[in-house]
Amino acid sequence: MKVLVLNCGSSSIKYQFIDADKEQWLAKGMVERIGMTGAVLTHKRYDNHDIKIVGEILDHSIAIEYVLGVMLSKNHGVIDFKEDIDAVGHRVVHGGETFSDSVLITDEVIKVLQENIELAPLHNPPNIKGIQAVQRILPNTPQCAVFDTAFHSKMPAKAFLYGIPYDLYKKYKIRRYGFHGASHLFVSKKAAEIMGRNYNELKIITAHLGNGCSMAAIKNGLSVDTTMGFTPLEGLLMGTRSGDIDPSVILYIMGKEGLTLHEAGTLLNKHSGLTGISGESSDMREIISAVKDDHKRARFAFDVFNYRIKKYLGAYSAAMGGLDAFVFTGGIGENSPEVRSEVCSDLKFLGIEIDEEKNRNGELIISSADSKVCLLRIPTNEELVIALDTKQIVEKLQKDKSIVNLKV
Repeated sequence: MKVLVLNCGSSSIKYQFIDADKEQWLAKGMVERIGMTGAVLTHKRYDNHDIKIVGEILDHSIAIEYVLGVMLSKNHGVIDFKEDIDAVGHRVVHGGETFSDSVLITDEVIKVLQENIELAPLHNPPNIKGIQAVQRILPNTPQCAVFDTAFHSKMPAKAFLYGIPYDLYKKYKIRRYGFHGASHLFVSKKAAEIMGRNYNELKIITAHLGNGCSMAAIKNGLSVDTTMGFTPLEGLLMGTRSGDIDPSVILYIMGKEGLTLHEAGTLLNKHSGLTGISGESSDMREIISAVKDDHKRARFAFDVFNYRIKKYLGAYSAAMGGLDAFVFTGGIGENSPEVRSEVCSDLKFLGIEIDEEKNRNGELIISSADSKVCLLRIPTNEELVIALDTKQIVEKLQKDKSIVNLKV
């Protein structure tokens, strides 16, 4: 089964076309600056042939038409007909409490996604736009939604409840949801596979470190806690997001600076984190470069970033009653030996010992021979998770239809 995986943002669409049976990508790319001047589509084929197209791409429908156009192209494409796309899988950020698993998209599902917009106002609207665009362009192609929140949906109440009046949770669904679910699921399963251990018998902590960062405590195959909360703002320090903060701080700043709710949200989400502390950049590579040049605020940003990870590593080890594996993934997790080294330093009491040579070389297993905890560096593949979930749902749908037809 060949699945087109879409990750629709407010002004961009990331895509991969995946042969889900072989678990291989055939084409991938991105449309940027949708609705703006100078929109760009970059497309890469499995054989490394690539192309860049600049044009006027006014909305998500036109963007998806562009994607299909290049995929059908004789010179750049990988399919002969639109019908060669067996299904479309969408990354959807927030499923609320309604969806604990990936689902076939129906009118009722879209209605629930619209009801959940207030839980993810920046993410769910473009996700819905992408779904509706595909409905118009590929009306007979099944679509599935794979939720960032789904993997964390079985967290116990002690992990997802906040210390606010319980009535507010019941009324407004204010609770910890967690995000990056597909990534945490993929790398934790891959870790068990690399270790040759039963996934359902392991205690694993995964750290997805990129511009957005989160950690998850995974015990016996289930996410039992995660750092992101009601929104993707809570938890670790991130590129431009504050992470954990005393709620009174923002109330204090709003009073002093006369900020509106929207302005306060922008401050915490767009101007904080590595950018806010360093005053330099949200890019860890640039932060590390500035640290080497003795930039004091860059050093603060680097230290706070790593300290938060280390603090949650200890907390989640305690919450699970032990630790078998710790996984680094995401742009920073996969590519920054400096971060991996700093996070794992002075943790011998937890059974964590890093092999610095393996770490510098970017090997899959970076723990020393004496380490009781397996340390791993695993590239994530959220798109494959989406493709495989979509394949499973559509194949079940086809099987159910076949059974009904046989009965008739």
